[in-house]
Amino acid sequence: MSAILDDMDSRPGSTTSLLRTVVGLSLRRIGGWIAVADLIRLMDELGVGAPNTRTAVVRLKKKGLLLPRTVRGVVGYELNADAAGMLERGDRRIFTARTMGDNDAWCVISFSIPEDRRSIRHQLRRRLHWIGCGTVSPALWICPDYLSGEVEEILDELGIREFATLFRTERPRVDGSLREAVAGWWDLDELQQVHRSFIGQLSAILAEDGDSEAEAFSRYIRGIDAWRIIPYLDPGLPPDLMPDDWPGAESLRLFAQLRERFEDRGLARVLALRA
Repeated sequence: MSAILDDMDSRPGSTTSLLRTVVGLSLRRIGGWIAVADLIRLMDELGVGAPNTRTAVVRLKKKGLLLPRTVRGVVGYELNADAAGMLERGDRRIFTARTMGDNDAWCVISFSIPEDRRSIRHQLRRRLHWIGCGTVSPALWICPDYLSGEVEEILDELGIREFATLFRTERPRVDGSLREAVAGWWDLDELQQVHRSFIGQLSAILAEDGDSEAEAFSRYIRGIDAWRIIPYLDPGLPPDLMPDDWPGAESLRLFAQLRERFEDRGLARVLALRA
């Protein structure tokens, strides 16, 4: 399994996470390559100094996301072509929020992995968690059916498709309340904290002064970086199965506001590097 495809480890707001967000949002728009000096300049606008940026670049090189390349005598980095699929999946998650309707189908994932491949079993559970699946039991997981394609990709990438079966089903029938069962399958308290942390960060970003392209770029990148894990951890379960004070709708509202106010001017700051 490529390390590129398994990199949710960097904490949002960290130098490595910010750099990954800059790379993911920017490089494809400017031809897939950027000069070291320009990358350092963009990170400086995010409040990250050159030494820390260089350290984070080394981490992304080790992950295989960035490759060194010199163009016309200028030292820089290009995107690894193998990262294209991962970045496209990330775009779909980040920019296309999905929420289940009452009658939408669910996907149940059952697997039995041989003991001599238990390290793969651990990787599978970790990756299912990171795409928003819930745990019914250690070898039985559940998610909205619209995530089944991503589940299939994970199984194929880990080379364990033969050990898993996916079931497409209507609403699960449980002993008692489905709402209570969902609260046991997903850690809704933790997820709610993630939403409320994002709401606090976005509220502060949206209240900042200044209106230049560089400031729009900084706000947009920091906002996207704060948001990017939420569409992975939160699968978009039906509203009637969530707690009454669920903050998901407020997170979506603020994210839409971030894009409306800063996306075009923030990306214009990046596109100027092509000149």
